[in-house]
Amino acid sequence: MEFFCYQRDRVGSEGLRGELVEDHWGYMDRFAEVLIARGPTFVEGGEVPSGSVHIVELPDAGAARAFAFDEPNYQAGVYRDVMLRRWRNLLGRTMWEFPGGRTGGRRYLVLGFGVGAGEGVDLAVPGDRDSLIAFGPLLSDDGASWLGTAALARATGPEAARAVLASDLYADIEVHEWEFGGRR
Repeated sequence: MEFFCYQRDRVGSEGLRGELVEDHWGYMDRFAEVLIARGPTFVEGGEVPSGSVHIVELPDAGAARAFAFDEPNYQAGVYRDVMLRRWRNLLGRTMWEFPGGRTGGRRYLVLGFGVGAGEGVDLAVPGDRDSLIAFGPLLSDDGASWLGTAALARATGPEAARAVLASDLYADIEVHEWEFGGRR
């Protein structure tokens, strides 16, 4: 099963995050074989971290909760909240297989939130597949109901990233600056 995890930082936690970077990377190294994508998000301007994205394939929801809540940054109080959802990898690849590589261009996390557990939107990959690093629906715990869509995309700016989703069909869309994660 695939899971999407977005951990939002507490305001002012960047110092603690910096102290824990090796612990965080060491923890993530244990999941290297099952990570589909990972990396930090930033407040506008790209200097101050605002959260972390992890898309991972795990055996079940219990393993996904353990993955999210045993993580060192969560345990130390870096994160203010955690969004954990079932997810489906519509691209069928990892971020390391993205044809655009790790560098070049601006990268974004785009989260589209559905209205209730309604009719699914953006259930197929949009036309510009080469600008997408990861793309798929956010699902209920049992995987039966569509709750939204998550995308990691290379785009010229936040508005171009937002356009990856059918914007008028979501209750809300968030766009966050994002970069490829992992050891540098």
